[in-house]
Amino acid sequence: MRFVVHEHHSTHLHFDFRLEITGVLKSWAIPKGPSMNPAEKRLAVMVEDHSLEYIDFEGIIPEGHYGAGPVLIWDSGEFQPEGDLESGLKKGRLSFTLTGKKLKGSFSLILMKGRGSGKEWLLIKRKDSFAKGDWKIKEDLTPARKKKPVEKIPPCEMS
Repeated sequence: MRFVVHEHHSTHLHFDFRLEITGVLKSWAIPKGPSMNPAEKRLAVMVEDHSLEYIDFEGIIPEGHYGAGPVLIWDSGEFQPEGDLESGLKKGRLSFTLTGKKLKGSFSLILMKGRGSGKEWLLIKRKDSFAKGDWKIKEDLTPARKKKPVEKIPPCEMS
């Protein structure tokens, strides 16, 4: 199964973390981006599912449309679930191993029960050989697979 992390330069820079589950991309917006440091728990707000075609999307969402701004693939790759994904979603705990260009190793998404809107999860890097205690996302803001410079990416067609 595949995953993608979009670097989304909308009103505020954030990262969209997407896992291919049951024929769609289950999606979470991560304001501070994912981390390879197990000590950093990252807020991940579940958003609407996206179609599988979105896994390869890079482009500029035009002004006047929701999420307007450049979207770049920051990382992508495969993931291996630990346990049943649908059951994990219902229980509020997903554990998986990522094999991306930047994100590698074991991670968990854990629902923060009894808080906010019920869509708040935490993305946590688990301790393994890939964990990096001194990891900083600001040092890794180069997209993993940028087709062309942002300025040259044409606006996407919005229906």
